[in-house]
Amino acid sequence: MKILVGYDGSNAAKEAIAVGVNHAKAFNAEIILVHSMVGGPEVPRKEFEDAENTLDYEKNNLLDQKIRCKPIMSVRGLEAGEDLVQLADEHKADEIVIGVRRRSKVGKLLFGSTAQFVVLNASCPVVSVK
Repeated sequence: MKILVGYDGSNAAKEAIAVGVNHAKAFNAEIILVHSMVGGPEVPRKEFEDAENTLDYEKNNLLDQKIRCKPIMSVRGLEAGEDLVQLADEHKADEIVIGVRRRSKVGKLLFGSTAQFVVLNASCPVVSVK
């Protein structure tokens, strides 16, 4: 079994990892830990390195817990939701776990909702964690 966990360093993403860990232990699954950066090649090097270091830190935490983990730093220029759905399909994920943050209706209208896109477009079950 493969569980894709969307990770952006936020508290909601850390909660998603915790749920992903529980599911991975229960089903002897591999976690595909994905950090998607929207900017594509224009992402500043420092921002990219910080995200890469955080992803590596979380990967090592998972390995310490004896959980198979494949970290993916995705900088394809896609919106995060679209990127997560495509990566889940490409890696044949059986489940997606994403963290959600409470935002106002105006915030959702202006910035969209990654979680909403994933829930509506993923071809596998999605677990949202707040």
